[in-house]
Amino acid sequence: MQDWITELGARTLADDHITFDTQDAARQALDATVVTPLLQFGVLDVVGADAEKFLQGQASAQLNLVDGAIAPLTVFCTPKGRMLANAQLLRVVEGHYRLILHRDLVDSLAEHLKKFAPFYKVELKPRSDLALIGLIGQAARALAEVRLGIAPPAIWHQAGDADTQLLAHPGPRPRLLAILPIARAMAVWQTLTEQATPVGNAVWSLHDIQAGLGWLTSHHRDALLPQMINWEALGGISFKKGCYTGQEVVARAHFRGQVKRRLMRGLLDGSVLPEIGSPVQDAQDKTVGEVIAAELDAYDQVEVLVVMSTKEDIGALNVAGQALKLLKLPYPVERLDPEHLAAGT
Repeated sequence: MQDWITELGARTLADDHITFDTQDAARQALDATVVTPLLQFGVLDVVGADAEKFLQGQASAQLNLVDGAIAPLTVFCTPKGRMLANAQLLRVVEGHYRLILHRDLVDSLAEHLKKFAPFYKVELKPRSDLALIGLIGQAARALAEVRLGIAPPAIWHQAGDADTQLLAHPGPRPRLLAILPIARAMAVWQTLTEQATPVGNAVWSLHDIQAGLGWLTSHHRDALLPQMINWEALGGISFKKGCYTGQEVVARAHFRGQVKRRLMRGLLDGSVLPEIGSPVQDAQDKTVGEVIAAELDAYDQVEVLVVMSTKEDIGALNVAGQALKLLKLPYPVERLDPEHLAAGT
């Protein structure tokens, strides 16, 4: 699957982490337009005459909104409301839906959904033949339009055709995610790098952190409610649709205000990257949360997303011996209905 990335001259640091010999990659994204292979993501297709009906009973998204223009966030849960995966959902063509999620959850989500598939005319297809490429920077939209021939969409929308899709993600700089066949990836990469600097995919992950966008990994599978990563504040949960697996617990937590832990953004006073799942501790060394994402920024400081207690005046905090300063999220932590997002309100 990743042979094309090796041919780019990238170095693999981990299964989901590659880098290039680019100086100050995170700083490059502040001042210029950069391009990166999005190795951290995978693709799961849901195809068949009953694909919409099938997903309506499993995903938190309202499927009638996913019309080839709107590409909302969604989540898949256990009956107890714990997340098995979160994803972005798009429609390729009628009867063909596509999920973008962290690569290490593709197979486990497919296995989970297969338990329900025999009751529908539907097929689940992990796609190892697709490449995902990210563009970040002020010139990203213009570059995508010229080089890909696709007019960039609005955030959480899609553009393109059955062969190539283009998605727009939030962040401190314009961000676009292209999905295309691996057979075309090298040629497209070469045209993009004529005007954009290649960087490792940690830069994209850093912008996810800065956008307050947490992607579930296998470490936190079946451990968190969707609201614990602010998914309802990002339009990732429809409270107006019918039943789906875990819906009763998710709705009850929302309407009764039972969410005692939330996704928060922070900065560590140090440059040592903590592992996913590292505890957030208070001054008495009591664990009050844990890390779900961490990356170095342009100033060699560690930016993190943590899920932690919502108690006020919790005092001094640290992660792996480094002081944690909480930062403001770029969105209000309140319910955003995807129906309003689709209507542009």
